Amino acid sequence: MCANVDDDGRKLPVNNDSPSKAILVVVGTALVCSVLVTVTAVTLQPIQRAYEDLARIRIIVEASGVTSNIDQMSDLEIINAFQGLESRIVDLSQGEFDDSYDANSLDLQTLADDPEFQVPIPPAEDSARLGERPRLVPVYLATDDDELQRLVLPVYGEGMWSTIYGYLVLENDLNTIDSMTIYEHGETPGIGDAIEDPDWLEQWQGRQLYDDQGTLQFSINSGAVDPESDTAIHQVDGLVGATITANGVMNLVRYWLGPHGFAPFLHKLSAEGAL
Repeated sequence: MCANVDDDGRKLPVNNDSPSKAILVVVGTALVCSVLVTVTAVTLQPIQRAYEDLARIRIIVEASGVTSNIDQMSDLEIINAFQGLESRIVDLSQGEFDDSYDANSLDLQTLADDPEFQVPIPPAEDSARLGERPRLVPVYLATDDDELQRLVLPVYGEGMWSTIYGYLVLENDLNTIDSMTIYEHGETPGIGDAIEDPDWLEQWQGRQLYDDQGTLQFSINSGAVDPESDTAIHQVDGLVGATITANGVMNLVRYWLGPHGFAPFLHKLSAEGAL
């Protein structure tokens, strides 16, 4: 006899509280939800990527100094300004441009995440505590009548709690700092995030990386810089209460502008005067 009828042939009430039925409902719901989440993620991925690319382009345009009113610019205007920059790939191992790659299709994060492009950093030179870095790095040139005005260099390294990402912008002498932009980090709010302070970053303008012999001298001081010091041109004030994070910023700059980073490229570019 069917399990759902009694001895007289009458239907028995269905037990909606049975554990097996509850499990089936939970599993079915989970499967439906997982399918919906997957479909949504796949569908929105191109849109998310587009927003990420726009955010990156906005940061580069702002850092480059080609415009002073970026907050009033539309997305299309920002994209047009970015296209006005010259994007090129630098092969750090060779210290020169590598035009066999499309710089607009290779961002730093993509290169840094691709094992194919990774180069181990000698421990003695790894002040940024990265372990490895990409062989190829995109840079951005602001030019006027084919004359270099500013060079935008991506830099990153470890702070106290996180990886700090920024853009260091050089004037056309390839030695004087035009600006420094910190655009991503996870340092302590209210302390380490002072590296984003516009007043502190403003001090970077006009500082020089190298001395007359081409030796990297840039540093972030432990306190206020003595303006009368012979080394003041290479120094930035320290950050009270955020010494470790400030040292992280100093060390990432010293790595990327050192002999295992951009230094050979900058010295060669400066000597040849060719873009």
